[in-house]
Amino acid sequence: MSESGEGIVDSAVTFGRLTEEIAREAGEMLLAKRPARPEVLVTKSSPTDVVTALDRASEELIRDRIKTVRPDDAILGEEGGATGEGRIRWIVDPIDGTVNFLYGVPEWAVSIAVEVDGEVIAGAVNVVPRGEVFTAVKGGGAWLAGERLSCNTGVPLDRALIATGFGYESGRREVQAEVLRHVLPRVRDIRRGGSAASDLCSVAAGRVDGYYERGPQYWDYGAGGLIAAEAGARVGGLEGRPANPGLLLCAAPGLFEELHDLLLPLDPERDA
Repeated sequence: MSESGEGIVDSAVTFGRLTEEIAREAGEMLLAKRPARPEVLVTKSSPTDVVTALDRASEELIRDRIKTVRPDDAILGEEGGATGEGRIRWIVDPIDGTVNFLYGVPEWAVSIAVEVDGEVIAGAVNVVPRGEVFTAVKGGGAWLAGERLSCNTGVPLDRALIATGFGYESGRREVQAEVLRHVLPRVRDIRRGGSAASDLCSVAAGRVDGYYERGPQYWDYGAGGLIAAEAGARVGGLEGRPANPGLLLCAAPGLFEELHDLLLPLDPERDA
């Protein structure tokens, strides 16, 4: 399927509809098939970094739907890795917050984004247990249930409610706890939800003022990062770098810089 650059950008709204439709379908499947206590299928980076059979089933469903309508597009999925080549690539996290999913904590999501030439132009995050589907199209704002979202602005660091998360390896957690020890006295409070995609959407919706975390992968923040940015937040890494697994920062301009300057001397990208 050949498309000009302008044609691809003009199709952003169509991509947005597709990400939402597929994220909704995957969420419905997961709710229907989730047993009372899903079993761990395998572990990845550590015994606490788990995969369930439904992680894989969700990604298979998503890949099948994408291939039905966009057979020539590339896909990057958490479970299935990278497939295909080309300017258009789908970024898929079939269940972001698998430990929450495993334990029945209602904070997990299906996250799907579409990028063109490395830039995300559309995305959807379905926080399935809450029945909330966040969507965004590049330049078109961030949305939830027909309401345009706007992040909190003008919040100083000492009044800010900040979300964060922790890695799976003990050495990384040790450093993250040390960093948190310095951050907690400087902010209003800390929240730990367990899903990076959901946390970014919480910034977009004004449920928290900012978010930082070491470790989220591209599939964790591809869609949520666009949603937060379209709600007015700044999304990036340390020292002007783009968002990356080393450290992901998200907050309204002003608070972003304050949080950045608090974190930078703590060297939060290191592991023990």
